[in-house]
Amino acid sequence: MTTSIQSTALEPDHSLDGDAATLVQRFTRAMPVYGLVVLTVLLAAMFSVMLPDTFPTLFNLRAILADKSVIAILALAATIPMITGKIDLTVGYGIVLWHILAISLQTKFGIPWPVAVVIVVVCAGLFGVLNGLLVEMAQIDSFIATLGTGTVVYAVAMWHSGGRQVVGELPEGFVDIAGGNFLGLPIGAFYVLVVSIVIWLITEFTPLGRALYVIGANPKAAQLNGIAVRKHVMGAFVASGALSGFAGVLLASRLQIGQASVGLEFLLPALVGAFLGSTTIRPGRVNVWGTLVGVAILAIGISGIQQFGGAFFVEPLFNGLTLLVSIGIAGWAQQRRNQSIKRRIAERQLNDAVPAAVPGSPSTAG
Repeated sequence: MTTSIQSTALEPDHSLDGDAATLVQRFTRAMPVYGLVVLTVLLAAMFSVMLPDTFPTLFNLRAILADKSVIAILALAATIPMITGKIDLTVGYGIVLWHILAISLQTKFGIPWPVAVVIVVVCAGLFGVLNGLLVEMAQIDSFIATLGTGTVVYAVAMWHSGGRQVVGELPEGFVDIAGGNFLGLPIGAFYVLVVSIVIWLITEFTPLGRALYVIGANPKAAQLNGIAVRKHVMGAFVASGALSGFAGVLLASRLQIGQASVGLEFLLPALVGAFLGSTTIRPGRVNVWGTLVGVAILAIGISGIQQFGGAFFVEPLFNGLTLLVSIGIAGWAQQRRNQSIKRRIAERQLNDAVPAAVPGSPSTAG
């Protein structure tokens, strides 16, 4: 049975790290793996030099962490089904309803905030079940299915709010969910860290995570090897939905108002972060830390451009161009991976055939 998927086509080949491998060769092999990380650091350094009074400050760091924590959670939510080769557009559409629902449950129905949070997360998870059923049972392409359900849930959000802002007195405990600080930094950053570590441990060190990667690489092979593809894919959508519900709670706690015009702008950055995640750390393989690097480069780039006085359209332009670049890099990484696999298979076949062609060998003697 296949137990793991190792996407090492663009990762450093440690078997070549001997004396024969020059420094240039090692650098060439490492750049596709860590190039985006290096670019993120260089981008932060460049803005720090050009904007020494505003960019490299604790205030700016806090602002970035507070502002991008919701996007990071959504990007991680999108990462989970993406590991199985599916895409979940409802991470952006759903947050519109979830943040409105988190507020209206308290202000209109008088439900205590801890119960309201649980209800929102559970409803979002159940919505993930619907997505999973459409994708796995009805066999609808995940892009089409989640685009349809996302549009429906957005319509429900508009109906529920009446197109108006949902406002009211919110308890201090609910406001502190996203408004508090820990160790001098916004608490949202620590939510992102905890969620990232949990997903990383599950995907990298458990049979469940290995099964998800196998499904993403080859669903038919996964099924032939006894992996319950349908159950795992549906579980991925449920986890994605629940995380997007939690992101909605964070957004509601931060804004303290609900409105249908807020939320959709998170969809593109979340998807960009997830796509970029497949181009770094483990190129060709969607991974948690790569996703965070993708979100970080978006956050740093947009923050620096805005401090330079960039126009209002710069952020969507930057996100859109980065998405195109990330998809292009992901496709190139996959081609490199496939070429590497074919080359290794050919080399192995050649090495197996060489002994048979050597004169005096057992296969040619007599």
